[in-house]
Amino acid sequence: SNTRLIHTTEEKVLRRGRVPPHIVFVMVDDQGYNDIGYHGSEIHTPVLDQLAGEGVKLENYYVQPICSPTRSQLMTGRYQIHTGLQHSIIRARQPLCLPSDIPTLPERLRQAGYSTHMVGKWHLGFCRPECLPTSRGFQSFLGSLTGSGDHFSFQSCDGTEACGFDLHDGNRPAWELKTAIICEPNTRTPLFLYVALQAVHTPLQAPGHLLRRYQTLGNRPRRHYAAMVSGVDESVGEIVSELRERGYYNKSVLIYSSDNGGQPLSGGCNWPLRGGKGSYWEGGVRAVGFVHSPLLKRKRVVSQALIHISDWYPTLLSLAGYRDSDSSHLDGQDVWGAISSGLPCPRTEILFNIDPVSRRHGEVDPRLLNVNGFGIWDTGVRAAIRAGDWKLLTGNVGDGDWFPPQTMPGGPQQWQGMEKRRDQRGKSVWLFNVTADPYERADLAEARPEVVKVLLARLAEYNRTAVPPRNPPDDPMADPQLHGGVWTPWLGQEEAGDEGVDEEPDNTNRKARSKSTCRVCKLRALFKKVGNRMQRAALFL
Repeated sequence: SNTRLIHTTEEKVLRRGRVPPHIVFVMVDDQGYNDIGYHGSEIHTPVLDQLAGEGVKLENYYVQPICSPTRSQLMTGRYQIHTGLQHSIIRARQPLCLPSDIPTLPERLRQAGYSTHMVGKWHLGFCRPECLPTSRGFQSFLGSLTGSGDHFSFQSCDGTEACGFDLHDGNRPAWELKTAIICEPNTRTPLFLYVALQAVHTPLQAPGHLLRRYQTLGNRPRRHYAAMVSGVDESVGEIVSELRERGYYNKSVLIYSSDNGGQPLSGGCNWPLRGGKGSYWEGGVRAVGFVHSPLLKRKRVVSQALIHISDWYPTLLSLAGYRDSDSSHLDGQDVWGAISSGLPCPRTEILFNIDPVSRRHGEVDPRLLNVNGFGIWDTGVRAAIRAGDWKLLTGNVGDGDWFPPQTMPGGPQQWQGMEKRRDQRGKSVWLFNVTADPYERADLAEARPEVVKVLLARLAEYNRTAVPPRNPPDDPMADPQLHGGVWTPWLGQEEAGDEGVDEEPDNTNRKARSKSTCRVCKLRALFKKVGNRMQRAALFL
């Protein structure tokens, strides 16, 4: 039925005389603003520099400060407050994933006749089989489900007591790695390829030939990080070569994006922006991004259009010819006209997030609402918003240091304090004109209280549309050691395993057996956790 749908849609598109473009979206993990050649980095990225130079560089482009939130907004076109994913990442043992009632980008693209494929890091939850990429619109998937892991052995650990293999081909572990990039035989069928590289996320690992390029860098984390970025550069070059060789390139759109700012303590650099990964300062959310395509009406330009990661959902669906009957539920905007033709950008505002879980239970200070928040907003809540030139932050928005390039030898202790923040102690509200002051050095909260009030009111308005945050505790039954040493869905497995079993037709017996199995698994997980902690404690005796 899926094949019939694709052919039917393709015929309709051809009759209209418009063939949708092939779409390749490359997301790199933890690449800092300063970690690309055309931003003045010492890291060599000739392929990325050329692709960006021939296309449109996005220099007012924003993502989220950590992995899962950015990926969820790419996949749904909705802010975190509208998916229940306001707080942190989706952890490997957390029974949580993208809401099943919200359509994803690949699901909609398949309805538009696209062939959809994913390679790389999912990190959007996998507790149930219906959470997997192949259940959320991708026809094929080769990659990892968790947030990070060894780049060569594919071992991934959540904490120290839960480790397992994390490389999957579809819904099965890929014990034997097979790679096949862009293997569709019919270039008339539009292709959506989502390449979500785990590089340059820790652990910092790179092959020797790449490390040798940076042997003069005295800072070891920076040297390994730089080698990994060069590996990304080579990988993107191979993808583009495949597009050319297989006849896709002339009708393709390639988008390149980091998922968040770089982590300075792990070799990344966002200089001269403030902060980094995990923070709502510019270094955490202003990203490296560009569009490369022969179909662009303007090429070799720098765009200052305000663009957010959630915008790719409606933008790519529009390029695909998909028309949503009701787009009012989306937070993203169609920004293709601004990118390709230089038209006025429809986006004027970005809600970075409102995280009510960021405040500990019972940790309430009336002054944060009545004084700092002018009775409009509790400024103890972690939140950030940009409207026009202005950016407002409240609560604990993350480390606000400026981290200079790590070109000196030694470890982070020698350079991380070179530019310490001066305006975070005792404060809960910051205001910046990020057009005039992109490095966030001049806090104008006290000088411009009228702007603060307007943006606090906008936060309150957004908050009234928020769904309750979903942040369940970790489930011990997720431990890979209970599932053959593999990270895999762990909920709903008993029900799936009981389908078609004739020996126990009695539903009551099946439920009793499932409950018994559940108790045994939880006990095994508990014993393993206690045993690991005892082993670690013994090391210090």
